[in-house]
Amino acid sequence: MVGYFRRMAIAAMIIFLSGATPDSVLAEISSDNAQVRALNISHRGASGYVPEHTFLAYELGNSMNGDYIEIDLQMTKDGELIALHDETIDRTTDKKGLVKNLTLKEIKKLDAGSWFNEDYPDKKNTVFTGLQIPTLREVLSRFGSNSKFFIETKSPEVYPGMEEKLIDILNEYNLTGAQPFGNVIVQSFSAESLRKIHQMDDSIPLVQLLSYYAPAVITDQEVRKIKEYAVGVGLHYTAVSPGYIQKVTGSGLMIFPYTVNEKEDMKMLLEWGVSGMFTNYPDRLDEVIQMSSLGNS
Repeated sequence: MVGYFRRMAIAAMIIFLSGATPDSVLAEISSDNAQVRALNISHRGASGYVPEHTFLAYELGNSMNGDYIEIDLQMTKDGELIALHDETIDRTTDKKGLVKNLTLKEIKKLDAGSWFNEDYPDKKNTVFTGLQIPTLREVLSRFGSNSKFFIETKSPEVYPGMEEKLIDILNEYNLTGAQPFGNVIVQSFSAESLRKIHQMDDSIPLVQLLSYYAPAVITDQEVRKIKEYAVGVGLHYTAVSPGYIQKVTGSGLMIFPYTVNEKEDMKMLLEWGVSGMFTNYPDRLDEVIQMSSLGNS
């Protein structure tokens, strides 16, 4: 039954992206009773091993069989989209300040790798020193032809015009339009930001991130509202339950818990029927998914 719900959710996404009829998609998926493979999303790259949101992290995530590179977006004073999780540069660079107050030229002078050596001395490596914060354009130029991207608009209320800038760049790199499984998926905690993107280009699959500080619940009305613009939801893995996952996937939405780093939790979520998950250790998740596939064969 869990496998059934996963197939339904991923079928919904295929239908959304390809324009195929539900019957034809479901027939293709169920023809050999194959289990649909859950998506392995490299959270800020393989950030459990190397400094997050660097080329090194993205490259390692790909080499560990991550299906998607996750990119958090912030915007500089001069309107450039960069890959950075926080609104400030305090945590992951050698300086302090708000991204919105800094130009790209100033951002590029920062050391975005040495902090990792200090915080994780057991993983220390001299190659981390001096790593730069990449722009979205740089990431797409370097990885675009061989990678898929899970992009988050972070704090869009702080950056007017972020969505327009994102769409322009995706168009520039020919990453819009209906494509199998979506070379690009955009997510956000801001429903307003996602609705804005949906209005500008409804071919881009969107995922609504949700915050819960207790076991997650979702009403039929909430599901209907989300389905007006999104193909899935994302939330912290500790908030989900089998019943929640089945309700979400049974409605035709996908579900992507974050951030799952232990194999036992990965196994549990796969058994519960998630569509995929974010992890700092894509190699671990790949191993769990492979073992799960063997168990279902």
